[in-house]
Amino acid sequence: MTRVAVLGGGRSSEHDVSLRSAAAVTDGLRRAGHEVVEVDLLQDGSWRRRGGQPVTLTPGGGLLDCDVVFPVLHGPFGEDGSVQGLLELLDVAYVGSPVLGSAVCMDKLVFKDLMLAAGIPQVEYRAVHAHEWQRDRDGVLAGLAELGLPVWIKPSRLGSSVGIAPARTVDELGPAIEDALRHDARVIVEASAPGIEAETAVLGSVDAPQVSAVGQIVLTSTDPDAWYDYEAKYVPGGMELRIPAPLSATARARIEELAGRAFTLACCDGLARADFFVDGDEVLLNELNTMPGFTETSAYGKLWEATGVAYPDLVSRLVALAQERYARERQQQF
Repeated sequence: MTRVAVLGGGRSSEHDVSLRSAAAVTDGLRRAGHEVVEVDLLQDGSWRRRGGQPVTLTPGGGLLDCDVVFPVLHGPFGEDGSVQGLLELLDVAYVGSPVLGSAVCMDKLVFKDLMLAAGIPQVEYRAVHAHEWQRDRDGVLAGLAELGLPVWIKPSRLGSSVGIAPARTVDELGPAIEDALRHDARVIVEASAPGIEAETAVLGSVDAPQVSAVGQIVLTSTDPDAWYDYEAKYVPGGMELRIPAPLSATARARIEELAGRAFTLACCDGLARADFFVDGDEVLLNELNTMPGFTETSAYGKLWEATGVAYPDLVSRLVALAQERYARERQQQF
């Protein structure tokens, strides 16, 4: 039996979603026969065991005598490499991507620049930096005109659609950028993509990723301007995940290829959810999420369940992958 510390909460705006994800992971691990130690990361940055006992961290001392840590944390201060770096200093195995992969995938601009250099197809995008916006707002807006309308404005380093807004007119573009800059000093502006939104789940080591069935995101709202926002992702009934997605064999094969390539290029490990836009046989990568939601409405577990991997087996496999990577890396000399 493996003793697993499950971390939930965190300092980001995705704190509550993380707690729900952590509760589901805890239940899955216990059903698989593991011993679970629940640790809450509060929004003030402190760590406490479930029940209120503070957690003391000692470099090189592991974490609460656990074999593996499962950091079910979303967004900054949890999914961005910061907690992963801390767990490296504690010298304990942990589920998910290491520092580099976590940081790269959390930063949309860095991730897209990396994929661009590797020739991975994606939507057109531009970066907006706070200092450029303050110095020459009109010049920035003129540079974005070639993307057309509508466009999507996103903080570079947030998840769960926090701070994201569409701009369907020129008048909406400036306020949307202003709002995104409240969350991050670097903003990405993306062109709109035709077709459907599709997702697949990746599981495995950096050099041997496996890819799940592909699902289509279908919004249940009747609002013609509805999009895959925070409520659609996390409010039960906000979206439907259709598995398998109604795609051609060519598109499915392309998604599997690109998901695996992107996972390896970004130095991911353990798990990721890969998001795509698909129009006929054309496939565009949107992003990788290194710690996707594990709530009752989340896609990652549903995609693997449809592929034949039950939830308790899935979280057990992630724990085993963490132990395998830990053993492999400790054979290296630094």
